[in-house]
Amino acid sequence: MNNYIKPGNTRTWVNTTGAAVVSGEVVVVGQQLAIASVDIANTASGEVSFTGVFQVPKVSAAVIAHGEMVMFDSSANAFDDNAATPATGDVSNAAIAAQAAGAGVLEMQVQFANLLGAVT
Repeated sequence: MNNYIKPGNTRTWVNTTGAAVVSGEVVVVGQQLAIASVDIANTASGEVSFTGVFQVPKVSAAVIAHGEMVMFDSSANAFDDNAATPATGDVSNAAIAAQAAGAGVLEMQVQFANLLGAVT
């Protein structure tokens, strides 16, 4: 196959957020979510991961079932359950809960699988 480039699990991303991004932080790339593989200064480029299971922040009040499609709440910089109402900048349908996480839990595991989310 002469048009193959690479698997696509990671890609180079230009940070235009206005702030530095630290390794492990969730970033919104178009309609997808990714995890910064390295620290990325504002206006710099760095690798981000689009597939895998990652430990990420969770909205404390959310009750999330294993396998539930979760929403990234951009204002809280954390994941919320699928019953949450998306606000401007939130990304829904772009990650799946890789474990159950009840109220009061501040972190959870999510799986990114190159899903195209809906950005509000």
